[in-house]
Amino acid sequence: MKLKLFCSTLLLAVAGLAAPASAKVEEIRVGVVGNIRDDHGEIVEGKHEGANVELDIVSSSPDFLNIIGSPRPYLMGSIATDGDGVNFGGVGVLWRWEFADGWALEPGFGYIVHDGEIDNPYTPGTPDAAAFEADNQLLGSRDLFRTTFALEREFGDRFAAQLYWQHMSHGQILDSGRNQGLDYVGLRFSYRLDPDPAD
Repeated sequence: MKLKLFCSTLLLAVAGLAAPASAKVEEIRVGVVGNIRDDHGEIVEGKHEGANVELDIVSSSPDFLNIIGSPRPYLMGSIATDGDGVNFGGVGVLWRWEFADGWALEPGFGYIVHDGEIDNPYTPGTPDAAAFEADNQLLGSRDLFRTTFALEREFGDRFAAQLYWQHMSHGQILDSGRNQGLDYVGLRFSYRLDPDPAD
């Protein structure tokens, strides 16, 4: 476990240091998301009822990422507005494809660390265990992959709005066992420091 935590911290540190060395900050994003999926995979209001407020910092694509389509690195944090919510933060990359004038699709992939529940601390089959599981997504690992997908509408050269979805899970790769994951959907607004970031 200590080795895994060390490797996770090292990966975040390397990503944080490598991106600024050959890239510059292009966008600042602020969004609000809500938990939409329960542990049975149903698209309903999730167990964490309060919204999360998110901040993303997106940089230009460094040259070494050209081999995978020049995605742009990001650094993000998500703060729960409800005391029972999950806070998380991490790094990743975003691809951007314009499909019409002023419209774009933006898939992304990343890595986050969170403060949510990993496993049920109570004896299986007890009322305490059932109550705990009814209130919490059991994520199985302190670090998770983060997959995102956004539909973007531009408003001029510097402003844009995105409707976006994100899924976080260890995928039986970062860990094994419980993997209920988290799904959020929300809206965010972007301000571009560089008015033409993805060309």
